[in-house]
Amino acid sequence: MIYWALLLHAYQPPTQLPRVVRKIANESYRPLITLYKEMPEAKVTMNICGSLTEILYDLCFTDILEGLEDLARNGQVEFTGSAKYHPILPLIPEDEIRRQIELNVETNRNFFGDAFKPRGFFLPELCYGKEIVKPVAETGHEWFIMSGIGCPAEWPVNIIYQVESEGKRMAVFFRDDRLSNLVGFQKMEGGKPFLDELRKVQSERSLEDIYVITAMDAETFGHHIWLWEKLFLMEAYEEIQQQKLLSVQQKQILEEAKGEVKAVTISELLDLFPEGEVIEPTPSSWSTAAEDLANDDPYPLWKGKDNKLHSYLWESLQICLETVQKALEVADNDESRKYARIARLLLDRAEHSCQWWWASKRPWWDLNMIANGLHEHYRAMINAYKAIKSSGCAEEIKEEYYYKVLAAREYRGRISDELFM
Repeated sequence: MIYWALLLHAYQPPTQLPRVVRKIANESYRPLITLYKEMPEAKVTMNICGSLTEILYDLCFTDILEGLEDLARNGQVEFTGSAKYHPILPLIPEDEIRRQIELNVETNRNFFGDAFKPRGFFLPELCYGKEIVKPVAETGHEWFIMSGIGCPAEWPVNIIYQVESEGKRMAVFFRDDRLSNLVGFQKMEGGKPFLDELRKVQSERSLEDIYVITAMDAETFGHHIWLWEKLFLMEAYEEIQQQKLLSVQQKQILEEAKGEVKAVTISELLDLFPEGEVIEPTPSSWSTAAEDLANDDPYPLWKGKDNKLHSYLWESLQICLETVQKALEVADNDESRKYARIARLLLDRAEHSCQWWWASKRPWWDLNMIANGLHEHYRAMINAYKAIKSSGCAEEIKEEYYYKVLAAREYRGRISDELFM
Protein backbone atom coordinates (compact mmCIF):
# COMPACT_ATOMS: atom_id res chain seq x y z
CA MET A 1 0.00 0.00 0.00
CA ILE A 2 1.15 3.54 -0.81
CA TYR A 3 -0.08 6.04 1.75
CA TRP A 4 -0.22 9.53 0.28
CA ALA A 5 -0.51 12.48 2.66
CA LEU A 6 -1.15 15.90 1.13
CA LEU A 7 -0.66 19.08 3.17
CA LEU A 8 -2.10 22.38 1.99
CA HIS A 9 -0.95 25.65 3.53
CA ALA A 10 -3.35 28.63 3.43
CA TYR A 11 -2.00 32.02 4.44
CA GLN A 12 -2.22 35.70 3.58
CA PRO A 13 -0.30 38.46 5.37
CA PRO A 14 -2.14 40.97 7.57
CA THR A 15 -1.18 43.68 5.05
CA GLN A 16 -2.78 41.92 2.07
CA LEU A 17 -5.21 43.93 -0.04
CA PRO A 18 -8.87 42.88 0.45
CA ARG A 19 -9.42 42.62 -3.32
CA VAL A 20 -6.55 40.14 -3.56
CA VAL A 21 -7.98 38.00 -0.75
CA ARG A 22 -11.41 38.03 -2.42
CA LYS A 23 -9.86 36.86 -5.69
CA ILE A 24 -7.96 34.04 -3.97
CA ALA A 25 -11.00 32.99 -1.93
CA ASN A 26 -13.15 32.68 -5.03
CA GLU A 27 -10.52 31.04 -7.21
CA SER A 28 -8.97 28.67 -4.65
CA TYR A 29 -10.46 28.30 -1.17
CA ARG A 30 -14.10 27.90 -2.17
CA PRO A 31 -13.41 25.44 -5.03
CA LEU A 32 -11.20 23.35 -2.71
CA ILE A 33 -13.95 23.06 -0.11
CA THR A 34 -16.47 22.16 -2.81
CA LEU A 35 -14.14 19.45 -4.12
CA TYR A 36 -13.62 17.81 -0.73
CA LYS A 37 -17.33 17.92 0.07
CA GLU A 38 -18.04 16.19 -3.25
CA MET A 39 -15.38 13.53 -2.55
CA PRO A 40 -16.08 12.35 1.02
CA GLU A 41 -13.29 9.77 1.05
CA ALA A 42 -10.58 12.30 0.12
CA LYS A 43 -8.41 13.53 2.99
CA VAL A 44 -6.03 16.44 3.45
CA THR A 45 -3.90 17.94 6.20
CA MET A 46 -4.58 21.68 6.29
CA ASN A 47 -2.77 24.60 7.80
CA ILE A 48 -4.63 27.89 7.91
CA CYS A 49 -2.82 30.68 9.73
CA GLY A 50 -4.91 32.69 12.17
CA SER A 51 -4.15 35.90 10.28
CA LEU A 52 -6.02 34.52 7.24
CA THR A 53 -8.84 33.12 9.38
CA GLU A 54 -9.51 36.62 10.72
CA ILE A 55 -9.25 38.23 7.28
CA LEU A 56 -11.76 35.77 5.82
CA TYR A 57 -14.17 36.47 8.66
CA ASP A 58 -13.78 40.25 8.31
CA LEU A 59 -14.46 39.98 4.56
CA CYS A 60 -17.60 37.87 5.20
CA PHE A 61 -16.22 34.60 3.82
CA THR A 62 -17.83 32.71 6.69
CA ASP A 63 -18.89 29.93 4.29
CA ILE A 64 -15.21 29.05 3.82
CA LEU A 65 -14.60 28.87 7.55
CA GLU A 66 -17.78 26.83 8.10
CA GLY A 67 -16.80 24.53 5.24
CA LEU A 68 -13.40 23.84 6.78
CA GLU A 69 -14.97 23.18 10.16
CA ASP A 70 -17.47 20.72 8.63
CA LEU A 71 -14.71 18.87 6.79
CA ALA A 72 -12.65 18.69 9.99
CA ARG A 73 -15.55 17.30 11.97
CA ASN A 74 -16.16 14.50 9.46
CA GLY A 75 -12.48 13.55 9.42
CA GLN A 76 -11.52 14.75 5.95
CA VAL A 77 -9.49 17.76 7.08
CA GLU A 78 -6.83 17.53 9.75
CA PHE A 79 -5.81 20.96 11.04
CA THR A 80 -2.21 21.69 11.98
CA GLY A 81 -0.87 24.26 14.38
CA SER A 82 1.34 27.08 13.17
CA ALA A 83 2.27 30.70 13.95
CA LYS A 84 -0.55 33.23 13.60
CA TYR A 85 1.24 35.86 11.54
CA HIS A 86 3.59 33.48 9.70
CA PRO A 87 6.98 34.67 11.03
CA ILE A 88 10.21 32.82 10.25
CA LEU A 89 10.37 31.00 13.57
CA PRO A 90 14.11 30.15 13.78
CA LEU A 91 14.87 33.87 13.38
CA ILE A 92 12.78 35.26 16.25
CA PRO A 93 13.21 34.80 20.05
CA GLU A 94 11.73 31.74 21.76
CA ASP A 95 9.19 33.84 23.66
CA GLU A 96 7.96 35.24 20.37
CA ILE A 97 7.75 31.76 18.84
CA ARG A 98 5.60 30.58 21.73
CA ARG A 99 3.40 33.68 21.59
CA GLN A 100 2.75 33.32 17.85
CA ILE A 101 1.84 29.64 18.31
CA GLU A 102 -0.54 30.40 21.18
CA LEU A 103 -2.15 33.29 19.28
CA ASN A 104 -2.76 30.94 16.37
CA VAL A 105 -4.46 28.37 18.59
CA GLU A 106 -6.57 31.03 20.30
CA THR A 107 -7.71 32.55 17.00
CA ASN A 108 -8.48 29.30 15.17
CA ARG A 109 -10.20 27.73 18.15
CA ASN A 110 -12.38 30.83 18.37
CA PHE A 111 -13.58 30.23 14.82
CA PHE A 112 -13.45 26.43 14.50
CA GLY A 113 -14.20 25.41 18.10
CA ASP A 114 -13.10 21.96 19.17
CA ALA A 115 -12.76 20.94 15.51
CA PHE A 116 -9.40 22.68 15.75
CA LYS A 117 -7.27 20.17 17.64
CA PRO A 118 -3.91 20.01 15.90
CA ARG A 119 -1.53 17.13 16.56
CA GLY A 120 1.01 18.38 14.03
CA PHE A 121 2.70 21.66 13.30
CA PHE A 122 3.40 23.57 10.10
CA LEU A 123 6.60 25.63 10.19
CA PRO A 124 6.04 28.81 8.17
CA GLU A 125 7.86 28.41 4.85
CA LEU A 126 9.02 25.07 6.35
CA CYS A 127 11.89 27.01 7.94
CA TYR A 128 13.54 24.67 10.43
CA GLY A 129 16.12 25.43 13.07
CA LYS A 130 16.76 23.38 16.21
CA GLU A 131 15.47 26.25 18.37
CA ILE A 132 11.88 25.59 17.24
CA VAL A 133 11.64 22.10 18.74
CA LYS A 134 11.20 23.05 22.39
CA PRO A 135 8.39 25.64 22.01
CA VAL A 136 6.57 23.58 19.37
CA ALA A 137 6.68 20.46 21.57
CA GLU A 138 5.75 22.33 24.74
CA THR A 139 2.64 23.76 23.09
CA GLY A 140 1.28 20.23 22.66
CA HIS A 141 2.28 19.20 19.15
CA GLU A 142 3.42 15.63 18.38
CA TRP A 143 5.05 16.21 15.00
CA PHE A 144 6.19 18.89 12.57
CA ILE A 145 6.92 18.89 8.87
CA MET A 146 9.93 20.33 7.07
CA SER A 147 11.49 20.34 3.63
CA GLY A 148 13.07 17.17 2.32
CA ILE A 149 16.32 19.01 1.63
CA GLY A 150 16.88 19.14 5.40
CA CYS A 151 16.85 15.35 5.84
CA PRO A 152 20.35 14.23 6.94
CA ALA A 153 19.69 10.48 6.87
CA GLU A 154 18.35 7.84 4.48
CA TRP A 155 15.16 9.09 2.87
CA PRO A 156 12.22 7.91 5.03
CA VAL A 157 9.34 6.08 3.38
CA ASN A 158 8.58 3.40 5.99
CA ILE A 159 9.88 4.89 9.25
CA ILE A 160 9.30 8.20 11.04
CA TYR A 161 12.40 9.96 12.31
CA GLN A 162 12.48 11.69 15.70
CA VAL A 163 14.11 14.89 16.93
CA GLU A 164 15.13 15.85 20.46
CA SER A 165 15.95 19.18 22.06
CA GLU A 166 16.29 20.02 25.75
CA GLY A 167 14.49 16.87 26.75
CA LYS A 168 11.63 17.37 24.27
CA ARG A 169 11.07 14.75 21.58
CA MET A 170 8.91 14.94 18.46
CA ALA A 171 8.30 13.12 15.21
CA VAL A 172 9.56 14.89 12.09
CA PHE A 173 8.07 14.37 8.65
CA PHE A 174 9.81 15.39 5.44
CA ARG A 175 8.07 16.76 2.39
CA ASP A 176 8.99 15.06 -0.87
CA ASP A 177 10.36 18.20 -2.51
CA ARG A 178 10.65 16.72 -6.01
CA LEU A 179 7.06 15.51 -6.21
CA SER A 180 5.70 18.59 -4.42
CA ASN A 181 7.41 20.88 -6.92
CA LEU A 182 6.24 18.82 -9.87
CA VAL A 183 2.68 19.39 -8.65
CA GLY A 184 3.17 22.95 -7.40
CA PHE A 185 4.68 24.18 -10.66
CA GLN A 186 2.42 22.08 -12.92
CA LYS A 187 5.28 19.98 -14.25
CA MET A 188 2.96 17.02 -14.85
CA GLU A 189 -0.25 16.62 -16.78
CA GLY A 190 -2.59 15.70 -13.93
CA GLY A 191 -3.45 13.39 -11.07
CA LYS A 192 -2.96 10.07 -12.85
CA PRO A 193 0.69 10.69 -13.80
CA PHE A 194 1.29 11.75 -10.19
CA LEU A 195 -0.03 8.43 -8.87
CA ASP A 196 2.27 6.66 -11.33
CA GLU A 197 5.14 8.63 -9.79
CA LEU A 198 4.12 7.35 -6.35
CA ARG A 199 4.18 3.79 -7.69
CA LYS A 200 7.69 4.38 -9.05
CA VAL A 201 8.82 5.40 -5.57
CA GLN A 202 7.45 2.18 -4.14
CA SER A 203 8.98 0.09 -6.91
CA GLU A 204 12.40 1.66 -6.41
CA ARG A 205 12.34 0.86 -2.69
CA SER A 206 10.82 -2.62 -3.11
CA LEU A 207 8.68 -2.24 0.00
CA GLU A 208 5.18 -3.49 0.64
CA ASP A 209 4.05 -0.34 2.47
CA ILE A 210 5.42 3.18 2.03
CA TYR A 211 4.29 6.74 2.63
CA VAL A 212 4.86 9.89 0.60
CA ILE A 213 4.12 13.44 1.75
CA THR A 214 3.55 16.35 -0.59
CA ALA A 215 3.06 19.88 0.70
CA MET A 216 2.37 23.18 -1.04
CA ASP A 217 0.37 26.38 -0.82
CA ALA A 218 -3.39 25.90 -0.95
CA GLU A 219 -3.47 28.84 -3.36
CA THR A 220 -1.67 26.62 -5.91
CA PHE A 221 -5.04 25.12 -6.75
CA GLY A 222 -7.23 27.49 -8.74
CA HIS A 223 -5.36 30.74 -8.05
CA HIS A 224 -1.75 30.12 -9.07
CA ILE A 225 -2.80 27.38 -11.51
CA TRP A 226 -6.28 27.76 -12.98
CA LEU A 227 -8.57 24.72 -12.41
CA TRP A 228 -5.67 22.69 -10.98
CA GLU A 229 -7.97 21.44 -8.20
CA LYS A 230 -9.94 19.61 -10.90
CA LEU A 231 -7.17 18.70 -13.31
CA PHE A 232 -4.90 17.38 -10.57
CA LEU A 233 -6.66 16.79 -7.26
CA MET A 234 -9.99 15.54 -8.53
CA GLU A 235 -8.30 13.28 -11.07
CA ALA A 236 -6.01 11.80 -8.42
CA TYR A 237 -8.82 11.20 -5.92
CA GLU A 238 -11.09 9.71 -8.59
CA GLU A 239 -8.33 7.31 -9.62
CA ILE A 240 -7.86 6.27 -5.98
CA GLN A 241 -11.62 5.78 -5.64
CA GLN A 242 -11.70 3.63 -8.76
CA GLN A 243 -9.39 1.13 -7.05
CA LYS A 244 -12.26 0.20 -4.73
CA LEU A 245 -14.47 -0.64 -7.68
CA LEU A 246 -12.06 -3.11 -9.27
CA SER A 247 -12.96 -6.78 -9.61
CA VAL A 248 -11.41 -9.30 -7.22
CA GLN A 249 -8.97 -10.38 -9.96
CA GLN A 250 -8.01 -6.79 -10.76
CA LYS A 251 -7.44 -5.99 -7.08
CA GLN A 252 -5.19 -9.03 -6.77
CA ILE A 253 -3.11 -7.84 -9.74
CA LEU A 254 -2.90 -4.36 -8.21
CA GLU A 255 -1.82 -5.74 -4.83
CA GLU A 256 0.82 -7.92 -6.46
CA ALA A 257 2.11 -4.88 -8.31
CA LYS A 258 2.14 -3.02 -4.97
CA GLY A 259 0.38 -0.14 -6.69
CA GLU A 260 -2.62 0.66 -4.51
CA VAL A 261 -2.74 4.23 -3.21
CA LYS A 262 -4.65 5.50 -0.19
CA ALA A 263 -5.10 9.17 0.78
CA VAL A 264 -4.45 9.78 4.48
CA THR A 265 -3.73 12.63 6.87
CA ILE A 266 -0.20 13.04 8.18
CA SER A 267 -1.19 12.14 11.75
CA GLU A 268 -2.57 8.81 10.53
CA LEU A 269 0.97 7.89 9.48
CA LEU A 270 1.97 7.86 13.17
CA ASP A 271 -0.22 4.79 13.64
CA LEU A 272 0.86 3.11 10.41
CA PHE A 273 4.66 3.30 10.55
CA PRO A 274 7.25 2.73 13.31
CA GLU A 275 9.52 5.29 14.93
CA GLY A 276 12.96 5.73 13.44
CA GLU A 277 16.15 6.96 15.01
CA VAL A 278 16.73 10.40 16.51
CA ILE A 279 18.30 12.72 13.91
CA GLU A 280 19.35 16.36 13.69
CA PRO A 281 17.84 17.87 10.53
CA THR A 282 19.66 20.52 8.57
CA PRO A 283 18.38 24.10 8.98
CA SER A 284 16.52 24.87 5.75
CA SER A 285 13.26 25.96 4.13
CA TRP A 286 11.12 24.74 1.26
CA SER A 287 12.84 27.35 -0.93
CA THR A 288 16.38 26.34 0.02
CA ALA A 289 18.54 24.83 -2.73
CA ALA A 290 21.58 22.58 -2.34
CA GLU A 291 23.88 25.46 -3.28
CA ASP A 292 22.33 27.57 -0.50
CA LEU A 293 23.22 24.92 2.06
CA ALA A 294 26.73 24.70 0.63
CA ASN A 295 26.95 28.48 1.07
CA ASP A 296 25.68 28.29 4.68
CA ASP A 297 22.57 30.23 3.65
CA PRO A 298 19.65 28.16 4.98
CA TYR A 299 16.90 30.81 4.66
CA PRO A 300 17.87 32.65 1.45
CA LEU A 301 14.47 34.24 0.81
CA TRP A 302 14.22 35.69 4.33
CA LYS A 303 17.78 36.24 5.54
CA GLY A 304 20.01 36.05 2.50
CA LYS A 305 23.70 36.32 3.30
CA ASP A 306 24.33 39.15 0.86
CA ASN A 307 20.93 40.84 1.01
CA LYS A 308 21.16 44.33 2.58
CA LEU A 309 17.40 44.77 2.66
CA HIS A 310 17.01 41.59 4.67
CA SER A 311 19.66 42.73 7.12
CA TYR A 312 18.14 46.19 7.59
CA LEU A 313 14.63 44.77 8.05
CA TRP A 314 15.84 42.36 10.75
CA GLU A 315 17.70 45.19 12.52
CA SER A 316 14.53 47.28 12.40
CA LEU A 317 12.46 44.46 13.85
CA GLN A 318 15.01 43.84 16.62
CA ILE A 319 14.76 47.47 17.72
CA CYS A 320 10.96 47.15 17.74
CA LEU A 321 11.17 44.01 19.87
CA GLU A 322 13.41 45.67 22.45
CA THR A 323 11.30 48.82 22.60
CA VAL A 324 7.97 46.99 22.91
CA GLN A 325 9.36 44.78 25.66
CA LYS A 326 10.51 47.86 27.58
CA ALA A 327 7.13 49.53 27.06
CA LEU A 328 5.32 46.54 28.57
CA GLU A 329 7.79 46.50 31.45
CA VAL A 330 7.49 50.19 32.45
CA ALA A 331 3.80 50.89 31.66
CA ASP A 332 2.34 52.00 34.99
CA ASN A 333 -0.74 54.13 34.23
CA ASP A 334 -3.79 53.91 31.98
CA GLU A 335 -2.28 55.87 29.11
CA SER A 336 1.04 54.03 29.03
CA ARG A 337 -0.66 50.65 29.38
CA LYS A 338 -3.00 51.47 26.48
CA TYR A 339 -0.14 52.30 24.12
CA ALA A 340 1.91 49.32 25.31
CA ARG A 341 -0.98 46.96 24.51
CA ILE A 342 -1.37 48.50 21.04
CA ALA A 343 2.38 48.20 20.44
CA ARG A 344 2.33 44.54 21.43
CA LEU A 345 -0.48 43.72 18.98
CA LEU A 346 1.22 45.63 16.20
CA LEU A 347 4.51 43.84 16.84
CA ASP A 348 2.77 40.50 16.33
CA ARG A 349 1.74 41.65 12.85
CA ALA A 350 5.15 43.18 12.14
CA GLU A 351 6.82 39.78 12.38
CA HIS A 352 5.09 38.39 9.26
CA SER A 353 7.45 36.89 6.71
CA CYS A 354 6.21 38.47 3.47
CA GLN A 355 8.25 41.67 3.72
CA TRP A 356 11.47 39.63 3.60
CA TRP A 357 10.17 37.31 0.87
CA TRP A 358 9.36 40.25 -1.40
CA ALA A 359 12.80 41.71 -0.67
CA SER A 360 14.58 38.53 -1.73
CA LYS A 361 14.58 39.35 -5.46
CA ARG A 362 14.62 35.62 -6.11
CA PRO A 363 13.02 36.19 -8.48
CA TRP A 364 10.15 38.30 -7.17
CA TRP A 365 10.32 41.84 -5.90
CA ASP A 366 7.62 44.24 -4.70
CA LEU A 367 8.38 47.67 -3.28
CA ASN A 368 4.94 48.14 -1.72
CA MET A 369 4.81 44.81 0.09
CA ILE A 370 8.19 45.62 1.64
CA ALA A 371 7.04 49.13 2.55
CA ASN A 372 3.83 47.76 4.08
CA GLY A 373 5.84 45.45 6.33
CA LEU A 374 8.16 48.26 7.34
CA HIS A 375 5.15 50.41 8.20
CA GLU A 376 4.07 47.72 10.69
CA HIS A 377 7.47 48.12 12.39
CA TYR A 378 6.96 51.90 12.49
CA ARG A 379 3.48 51.66 14.03
CA ALA A 380 4.69 49.27 16.71
CA MET A 381 7.64 51.52 17.44
CA ILE A 382 5.76 54.81 17.85
CA ASN A 383 3.17 53.22 20.16
CA ALA A 384 5.88 51.55 22.22
CA TYR A 385 7.80 54.77 22.67
CA LYS A 386 4.60 56.68 23.44
CA ALA A 387 4.00 54.13 26.25
CA ILE A 388 7.52 54.65 27.59
CA LYS A 389 7.28 58.45 27.32
CA SER A 390 3.92 58.58 29.13
CA SER A 391 5.01 56.19 31.91
CA GLY A 392 6.62 57.13 35.20
CA CYS A 393 9.95 55.46 34.38
CA ALA A 394 13.25 57.28 34.84
CA GLU A 395 14.22 59.98 32.38
CA GLU A 396 17.38 58.02 31.59
CA ILE A 397 15.23 55.17 30.25
CA LYS A 398 13.12 57.56 28.17
CA GLU A 399 16.27 59.06 26.71
CA GLU A 400 17.82 55.65 26.03
CA TYR A 401 14.75 54.46 24.12
CA TYR A 402 14.43 57.70 22.21
CA TYR A 403 17.83 56.86 20.77
CA LYS A 404 16.30 53.55 19.66
CA VAL A 405 13.55 55.54 17.94
CA LEU A 406 16.30 57.42 16.11
CA ALA A 407 18.06 54.16 15.23
CA ALA A 408 14.79 52.74 13.84
CA ARG A 409 14.37 55.93 11.82
CA GLU A 410 17.88 55.46 10.42
CA TYR A 411 17.09 51.90 9.30
CA ARG A 412 13.85 53.07 7.67
CA GLY A 413 15.95 55.56 5.75
CA ARG A 414 18.45 52.91 4.67
CA ILE A 415 15.64 50.61 3.58
CA SER A 416 14.02 53.44 1.61
CA ASP A 417 17.35 54.16 -0.12
CA GLU A 418 17.65 50.48 -1.10
CA LEU A 419 14.11 50.50 -2.45
CA PHE A 420 14.82 53.62 -4.52
CA MET A 421 17.96 51.99 -5.95
